[in-house]
Amino acid sequence: MIEIYSAIQDQIKSRLNIFKQVWEAGSEKDIFAELVFCILTPQSKAKSCWTAVENLLNKDLLLRGNRDQLVRELDGVRFKYKKAEYIIEARKQFSTDGREVSVRSKIGGFFDAYGAREWLVQNVKGIGYKEASHFLRNIGFGEDLAILDRHILKNLKSVGVIEEIPNSLSRRRYFEIEGRMKELAEKVNIPLSHLDFVMWYKETAEIFK
Repeated sequence: MIEIYSAIQDQIKSRLNIFKQVWEAGSEKDIFAELVFCILTPQSKAKSCWTAVENLLNKDLLLRGNRDQLVRELDGVRFKYKKAEYIIEARKQFSTDGREVSVRSKIGGFFDAYGAREWLVQNVKGIGYKEASHFLRNIGFGEDLAILDRHILKNLKSVGVIEEIPNSLSRRRYFEIEGRMKELAEKVNIPLSHLDFVMWYKETAEIFK
């Protein structure tokens, strides 16, 4: 793990800086695109999900497409009918009186990433703790949040942090494993947000989202 980190540390820093620019210089559409990406990712490949988001952006459907239009662009995404509905619900959640979507005003009002994550989980359909952590990291927040996807859990098991990969993660179990991953990050002297990328790279040989 240390060897991999040494090789890709600069790439990780560059990627995290790009994520911060989404929040600092990106449009509301850019931020919403990251949310939609995370809504799509459960049980689907990240690259397929981002391709779907890019298709929605290119065809100006992300903020305006109806359910059928959204579904047609979600090729390669599992449960695309349900996730198309989640996208439409998210639009409503982040708009006021029918005006344009504004995620920045809502997320920016929280004191820390933990509060923002909890609000997202409780209020945005299709978003659990993994997806909320992923979204916040991808817009420049949440560097102290663990994204406990299958790649991360597999690696945590391989280094003895957890005994088994859980079939599902309750709130309590998520926080427990997140705490153990933070302890591992401190032990190997790799920031938590960087450790996530190291484990992803170990499984996929690339740095993506």
